[in-house]
Amino acid sequence: MIRSVTGAVTRGTTSQVGRRAVGAAWAVMTGCVGLAGCADSSDPPADLVLTGGRVITLDAQRRVAEAVAVRGERVTAVGTVDEIEALTGPETRRVDLDGRAVTPGLMDAHVHFASGGANRLYRLDMSYPNVENIADVQAMVAEQAGLVGEGEWVRGGGWDEGKLAEVRYIYASDLDVVDEGRPVWLMHTMGHYGTANSVALEMAGITAETPDPPGGTIDRDDAGRPTGVLKESAMGLVTRLIPRLGPDQQREGIRALADAFNAECMTGAKDPGIVQATWDAYADVLADGDLSVRVFVLWSQLDATIEEVRDYAERLATFTRPYESTGDDRLIAGGVKLYIDGSGGARTAWLYDDWNREFTGTDTGNRGYATMDPDELRRRFRAYHDAGLHVSIHSIGDRAIDWTVESFQEAVAATPTKGLRHGIIHSNIPTDHALDAMAELQREWQAGYPEPSPTFTWWIGDTYAGNFGPERALRLNPFRSYRERGIIWASGSDFFVTPFPARYGVWASVARRPLLGVYGETPYGTEQSVDAETALRSFTIWAAHQMFLEDKVGTIETGKYADLAVWDRDPLTVPTDELRDMVCEMTVFNGEVVFEREKQDHGDEDSAASRDHIRIMPQGLMPNRAGTRPGW
Repeated sequence: MIRSVTGAVTRGTTSQVGRRAVGAAWAVMTGCVGLAGCADSSDPPADLVLTGGRVITLDAQRRVAEAVAVRGERVTAVGTVDEIEALTGPETRRVDLDGRAVTPGLMDAHVHFASGGANRLYRLDMSYPNVENIADVQAMVAEQAGLVGEGEWVRGGGWDEGKLAEVRYIYASDLDVVDEGRPVWLMHTMGHYGTANSVALEMAGITAETPDPPGGTIDRDDAGRPTGVLKESAMGLVTRLIPRLGPDQQREGIRALADAFNAECMTGAKDPGIVQATWDAYADVLADGDLSVRVFVLWSQLDATIEEVRDYAERLATFTRPYESTGDDRLIAGGVKLYIDGSGGARTAWLYDDWNREFTGTDTGNRGYATMDPDELRRRFRAYHDAGLHVSIHSIGDRAIDWTVESFQEAVAATPTKGLRHGIIHSNIPTDHALDAMAELQREWQAGYPEPSPTFTWWIGDTYAGNFGPERALRLNPFRSYRERGIIWASGSDFFVTPFPARYGVWASVARRPLLGVYGETPYGTEQSVDAETALRSFTIWAAHQMFLEDKVGTIETGKYADLAVWDRDPLTVPTDELRDMVCEMTVFNGEVVFEREKQDHGDEDSAASRDHIRIMPQGLMPNRAGTRPGW
């Protein structure tokens, strides 16, 4: 628990003239030669100082200080304890770090924040370890079916066949015996496939004669009958029938997830693929003073004719230009999200070679597919690029990533616009050709930035290893190859696909180990591991770069917003496995303390917010299939 030497600051109780006088007096007495700059002698005292720890600035010089001062919403000085103490006054709140570490607030460069926040509250959580086998799934569905009314849906999500004892999909036949005649839809944790029961399939008119829709797959048994598993666009046949959550539920989901982010020392998020109703929900929460993270949004793509797409792009471009302005830096209209392929879990991502099965087997003839005609999608991307919009494209397979970087190269050659920072979402297994193209695009055009999810090798790592196979797994998330070429990347969780705490992503960037070890403890090897400092940069300053905020947040420097994270240990010095278990002690957002861990009477230092997340992802080690502890 953080030890506060004085009480919380009360703002607005001292006149500006009086505060300037106090500040000038203290500066005259002591002077200031802080590490990263100091407050002007005419300025009032700091509102908040954190002293006596390791302030990991992550600035260009990689400096580590002893203390930091905050006034209003900004960092005013970074330096030694004596230098920062000289900036305090009678109203300053002093926090003794007692050796703890401070980093910039962590940011998630790819998180389905609004939808994930609502799902977190309003659907069954079927993630591990809540669900470990088919019987657990059936028990949850049966209980919920008994609670909802006739015709109402049972909704769940988060399951992953790689974590089920049976190591297989959930099928309609598993659900039909417990559904009480209610329609059921259970979304997979990766969001690219899910399972409907027979009631839902009948409502959607899905039979053995129903053809696969473009860009989608209806999974079938050996007799050609639908199994209930629907992939990619085929999910829409069922999900379009499910009533949408209302605006009140969206707003509550955003509020709750913002609080949960703060409890994990997180202060920023890039939310891809939103619509106007989502923007309105964000704006309402911000207006209420409850949006305690910076949110950079990507608008959903428009499925229409190329002329309509061009009109849409021009309309968006009138207010979606973050390279010109990020507005209030709290809610930012940032760009557009596109898709070129599917999922590594569903084996629908676009590859050059056949997918694997069970690690060493082959899914003969299946190389995934593009979500739509690649030439048409390239024309649509060009419409957004030519309108001056930032675009990030979901690209998982090696063939898809090549397509994406080549689309970027063609676009900048035809319309040479520098600084749009086009992103490659996930960028799971780039070829050497793609890596070279990324390096060139970043160097020459400020484009081609990977936006990966390090936790893919962990949380969905067993399913991923089984599908990518022994060779491709070794080049999944090739972070070391990025650094060797001078490539920077912005890391994210892809929540609800994996748990959102960024500390898991920092750890996974270093450890590269799957959750349960179904196909061994190290199917991804360590050749592509990076150190903790590099991993932290991908969740701070490089994530800020992909939100066009790198001059305002992402490092601890004078003049930047005071978005700060206080940890119970130093991420630069602890053993690798302790990175996963770091505890957030305090979060400062825009100069305000938005989270502070309270020590409970019984000695448990976990806050209610943290305990709520522990329900989703326990801290301790869990047994693997053989009943032994997995190789963390």
